[in-house]
Amino acid sequence: MTLPTEKVDVVIVGSGAAGSAMAAKLAAGGKQVVILEAGPERGNRDLISSGIWARRLKWNGESVVEDGENPVGHVFNAGYGIGGSAMHHFAVWPRMHEEDFEMRSLYDRGLDWPFSYADLQAHYDQVQRESGIAGDAEKEIWRPPAEPYPMPPVPRFAQGSVIARGFDKLGMHTAPLPLAVTTREYNGREACIWDGWCGAGCPIGALANPLIIDLPIAFAHGAVLQANATVSRILSNVTGEFVTGVEFNNEAGETRQLMADLVVLAAFTVQNPRLMLASANDKHPSGLANSSGTLGKFIMSHSAALVYGLFDENTSCHLGAVGGQLVNQDGYGKNTHADAGAFGSYQWMIAQAVKPNDLLGMATTRPDLFGHDLHAFMQDAAHGFAGMTAVIEDLPLAENAVTLSSTLDRFGTPLARVTHTTHAQSKLLWQAVLEEGQAVFKAAGAREVWTGPQAAMHIMGGTIMGQDPAHSVCNTYGQAHDIPNLVIAGAGLFPTSAGVNPTFTIHALAARSSEHLLNHWNSIVQ
Repeated sequence: MTLPTEKVDVVIVGSGAAGSAMAAKLAAGGKQVVILEAGPERGNRDLISSGIWARRLKWNGESVVEDGENPVGHVFNAGYGIGGSAMHHFAVWPRMHEEDFEMRSLYDRGLDWPFSYADLQAHYDQVQRESGIAGDAEKEIWRPPAEPYPMPPVPRFAQGSVIARGFDKLGMHTAPLPLAVTTREYNGREACIWDGWCGAGCPIGALANPLIIDLPIAFAHGAVLQANATVSRILSNVTGEFVTGVEFNNEAGETRQLMADLVVLAAFTVQNPRLMLASANDKHPSGLANSSGTLGKFIMSHSAALVYGLFDENTSCHLGAVGGQLVNQDGYGKNTHADAGAFGSYQWMIAQAVKPNDLLGMATTRPDLFGHDLHAFMQDAAHGFAGMTAVIEDLPLAENAVTLSSTLDRFGTPLARVTHTTHAQSKLLWQAVLEEGQAVFKAAGAREVWTGPQAAMHIMGGTIMGQDPAHSVCNTYGQAHDIPNLVIAGAGLFPTSAGVNPTFTIHALAARSSEHLLNHWNSIVQ
């Protein structure tokens, strides 16, 4: 594809879940769209089911400086290249709950979203039809109002049945995990073969990601994508009222500019505020669109509660999806563990498919073992290993923030520094949930149970939306309060993290924003 040299309607920074979704909808709406992706080019033909390939999908761009007591794990959570982090995501797509949008109003904690679940429900439904989600709405008793799932639920293999036994004995519920993975042929996509390589990119297209869902639509409507194009600055007019385009460096290191009527920042959560802070000018001395002083603030990261066990029966733990087979959201109530001083919601993702080693393998759950002991463990685990992960809500704190480092990247842009320390009540929730998980495994009959350290899962916030321009960066559609033709997309918009995976909500927000931009185009661009 040839990159236009003249002004275009829209330039989108980033080709991940948010960027590709915005590109598809804006291009289908008749707009000339260019996507600039900092990472390398790739297609389905390049995806290989291996642990080494899965590592290649992780962040490989400029370094991010991390500090605070609980670093956000940028390399693990971010992605690099066409498709972004959505190329290694596990397609766990539950919806946020109604109460998640009213945290401050209902609980005097955190922040409110600038709209309700009801305002987003139709967009969740739209994305569900477009991308395809497998689930069982009747068994998922916690699910907010929604259309039925378009595909039957994911299968339960032996590992799922073994762990579900523990939940049953404790009087807790399980349901098929809602996954954006094909359980049958769907819109021309093959059904999943349940071989447990989701993190390597899914070369058959069973898992919903940008390469299989949104980018083909965008390209069919004339969108152009340029890989190896690192945006270093957002350009604005002399009065600072509007953005005019972006400055980027191509693969050869040459500096180029691309002018556009609308700029959409859909890079990873950390990179969007970094670019806005680095684009400070006389009219925006503290960073682009930062009159509120909240740019970069309220960074959140779900804490993962990791529980593992060994069973005497064969768990066939290599089968299924890496996201899991079952879900439990009995703990989806902000005060479920109030007796422990904790606050927030959480969910269990149960019975993830697991491989012997590498990033999320069986071996890495026991870093204390070496030599003969590790070999004996692996022989045992190959038959009877089981695991599950809880997604723990992270309360927003203004001091958890993206700022600029004094170190510059190779193009002269300051690196991002991310500071994150888990809120005290969120930390107590992680501890209480970890104990709950161990109780489940013991009830299920595990002869050995162990846990992992507090791990960072997903990154949200930093460019939060809100009704009040004095306390937020963007409006309800992702438009910067200070600059209406600068739009933010992605998890950076989240005022709170909720207790569920963010990608489905990212897509719903992109659908809502795109619809608004197309309907009000002439009043937004100049």
